[in-house]
Amino acid sequence: MAIESRLRELDSRHRDLEARIEDAKKHPSVDWTQISELKRVKLKLKEELETLRRRDRRH
Repeated sequence: MAIESRLRELDSRHRDLEARIEDAKKHPSVDWTQISELKRVKLKLKEELETLRRRDRRH
């Protein structure tokens, strides 16, 4: 159950970051440094999600 809860939490954070990235791109004064940082964090979340999903399938 702990893995499932963590997966839901990470998935929610991943979706939130996607929305923040899209919102940031819409602003006239786009801060590409901030967008790059958000994308980096989003990628780390995706990697953790994939690792946990693989681990969950094995059990």
